[in-house]
Amino acid sequence: MNKAQKFGIIRPHSNKLIALIRLLDVIVIGLTLWAILELHAIEWDRKYTWWLLISVVSFGIFAEFNELYRHSRGLSIQAEIKRILISWFWVLIVIICADQAYPLVDPVFRQYFWMWIGMVPVEIVSWHIIISTVAAIIRKNGRNTRRVAIVGATRLGSELKRIFIEDESMGLHFVGFYDDRQKIEDGRGVLAENKLEGNLQQLIKNAKGGNIDIVYITLPLRAEHRIKDLIEQLSDSTVSVYYVPDLFVFDLLRSSLHHIKGIPVISILDTPFYGVDGIIKRVFDILLSLIILIIIAIPFVIISISVRMGSPGAVIFKQRRYGIGGEKIVVWKFRTMTVSEDGDKVKQAKKNDPRVTKLGAFLRRTSLDELPQFINVLQGRMSIVGPRPHAVAHNEWYRGQIKGYMLRHKVKPGITGYAQINGYRGETDTLDKMEGRIEYDLAYIRNWSLWLDVKIIILTIFKGFLGAKAY
Repeated sequence: MNKAQKFGIIRPHSNKLIALIRLLDVIVIGLTLWAILELHAIEWDRKYTWWLLISVVSFGIFAEFNELYRHSRGLSIQAEIKRILISWFWVLIVIICADQAYPLVDPVFRQYFWMWIGMVPVEIVSWHIIISTVAAIIRKNGRNTRRVAIVGATRLGSELKRIFIEDESMGLHFVGFYDDRQKIEDGRGVLAENKLEGNLQQLIKNAKGGNIDIVYITLPLRAEHRIKDLIEQLSDSTVSVYYVPDLFVFDLLRSSLHHIKGIPVISILDTPFYGVDGIIKRVFDILLSLIILIIIAIPFVIISISVRMGSPGAVIFKQRRYGIGGEKIVVWKFRTMTVSEDGDKVKQAKKNDPRVTKLGAFLRRTSLDELPQFINVLQGRMSIVGPRPHAVAHNEWYRGQIKGYMLRHKVKPGITGYAQINGYRGETDTLDKMEGRIEYDLAYIRNWSLWLDVKIIILTIFKGFLGAKAY
C-alpha cells in the first residue's frame, strides 16, 4: 500500500447535478431555436445547425469563464442571472464575428435570429429561477436540509453562522457552536455573542446521537492536535466533517485552490493571468489597441506636430517604470513638460506646475498625453487596464512605506485602472492617497474578470479621462 492509498488524497468535489444543469442549458438553447422555426413553418437549414453549434460551444466556454456552474448553495440568484446574461452576450459577439467571415444570418431570416437571441437568455434565466425557487421552498419547509454545528466560536465561525442564518435557501440549519475553551480570548478571535451550545464531548455525543448532520471546524491553524483528535473521535459517527482553514489571517491576493496529484495547494499571492486567462487578456488588449490606434491615427499625428512646434524637445517622453514582475520597462507618453526627468529623483507634477507647457496642460487634463501607451500595449509592456505604472524612483520609495505595494506588479501596468475610475487619479501628494490607490489596484487583481476590464474602460470613457486632478 503506497502513501496515497494509506493516507488518502483530496479530490475535486464531484457534483453530477452541475453536469445535468449544463445539459439542460444546451437543450434550452436548441429547443428555443427549434420552436421558433416550427412556429413560423421554416424548414431546418444547415445554417441553423451552425447557429446552434456556435452558440452551444461558445455559451459553454463563456459560462465556464464566468464560473456559472461552479456555484454552491450560497450563490444568489441575482449573481447567477448576471453570469448567464454576460455569457450569452459574448455568444452574440462570437456569432456576429463569425457572420462577418462567413454569412450565417440571411437578411430574410434575420428577424428570427434576433428573436432566438432574445428568447434564449429569458428561457435559461427563467428555468434557473424556477429551480432555485422550488429548491428554496423545499428547504424552507424542512426538506433536503442539514443540521450543522460549528467547532470554534472564531470570527470565521461567526461569518459562517451569519451565512447559514441569513440564507435559508441553502438548507443548512445552524444548531450552535461547540468548543472546550469558553473563555473569551481576543487574540483567538472568539466573539462574546457566540454562546456555546456545549464542549467538544457534548458535540461528539450529539453527533453519535444523530442530532447533527454536518460539523464545520473553524479552529485556528495552530490547533492542529485538537483538530486531529476531534476528527478521530467524530469518525465513530456518521456526520460529515469539513475543515474551514482560516486563510483570512493572510492578506490573500487572487487566491485559488489547486491540486498536485491529489495534494491540495492554495495560492496566497498569485496573478490572475496564468494560462487561458492570460491569453484572453492579451488578445483583448491587442484587438482593442489596434482598433483604437486606427481611430486616433489623425489626432495622433496632429498632437505630435503640435508638441514638436510648441516647445523644444522630443515629441515622445520616455520614462523607466516597473512592469510585470518588477521588471523595468520604458513607458511612452506625449511630452507635456519642458523637462524629461528619469533619474533617481522624479518630481511629481503639481497644480500650476511651471514645468508643464500650455499644450501639455491641455493634454494632461484630457489624458491625450497617454495615447502613445497603446503602442506600449502592442509591444506587450503594458495592458489597457491595470495598475497605473509609477516612476522607478517613486516605486523604490513607496515600496518601503506601503505594505503589499509591490504586489501590484503581479500584473502588467495599465493605461487606466480600477483606482483611476474611483477617484485616485493624478497627484498623490500624501501617503494616504497612494495607499488608497494601492488598495484599489490590489482589489482589481483579486477580482479580475474580462467583464471588469470592459466596465473600467466604459467608466474611463465617461468619467476617467477628464478631471481636475490631472496636472
